[in-house]
Amino acid sequence: MAALATPVTRPFPPLEGVEHRYVEAGGLRFHVAEAGSGEPLVMLHGWPQHWYEWRNQIPELAKHYRVICPDLRGFGWSDAPPSGYDKETLAEDMVNVLDALGLERVKLVGHDWGGWCGFLICMNHPERVERFLALNIPPPWGKTDLRTFAAIWRFWYQAVLATPLGRRVLESRPGFVGYLIRGMSPDEDAFTDEELAAFTEPLREPARANATTQLYRTFLLREFPAIARGAYADKRLTTPTLLLFGTKDFAISTAFLRGYEPYVDDFTLELVPDCGHFIEEEKPQLVTERALEFFGAGAGAG
Repeated sequence: MAALATPVTRPFPPLEGVEHRYVEAGGLRFHVAEAGSGEPLVMLHGWPQHWYEWRNQIPELAKHYRVICPDLRGFGWSDAPPSGYDKETLAEDMVNVLDALGLERVKLVGHDWGGWCGFLICMNHPERVERFLALNIPPPWGKTDLRTFAAIWRFWYQAVLATPLGRRVLESRPGFVGYLIRGMSPDEDAFTDEELAAFTEPLREPARANATTQLYRTFLLREFPAIARGAYADKRLTTPTLLLFGTKDFAISTAFLRGYEPYVDDFTLELVPDCGHFIEEEKPQLVTERALEFFGAGAGAG
């Protein structure tokens, strides 16, 4: 299976003020959605989404910043090569995109796997990130005790997606992903049917279904065991960081939010009650307000 060599012809979901372009970075073509002007603010999406994840935040943030929303490898309109879905590679992809865009230092937001990539970028390239806002993703350190392992059952859907069966489900049954997004959220009205389709339909393409399978297979078989063994024990987070975490996250238990304290310098954790994994959709105004406050765009905005 070859990487996608040309931009996808699938139309972009409409969002006023957003412009789209492609950049070549590290041998792949990445789609980037942009809006606004000023200091660069990069926003990295998670699974199973793409740049459109930030549709509720872009209009307000673009009044203050040049908002830049890339699609990760294998997602949205970016190339979907057959391999390279370990998270270190995904993070380096985004550093390559920063280079291609001529951005030396940025403010950074990341949700889910985009948030994990954000942590890796901050640790591996601290000079590139001024401040980091993470959403519903734990830091790459944690306690490996009974409480942690008791929460692993929440990864059941990842185990399904990591198999050839999971790939076939993605290609033939988009309702499965829609169920994961909407059916397990405390707020079933956070997504319209059209918004769900915008995220689930691209995953039916064979190369993108494969991307999801590789993403989770790599995590479950290689990365999670390594993290449990302390893979990042020699790393430190020096970037000022705010983590917003919806406590009703169906996938990630708050049990994973323990044990990071010795590895961070300037870190704030804010737990958000009555909110699930998709915090940027379930609590859009809160996320926007916290971003404006954290990045210093002025009090009372929004």
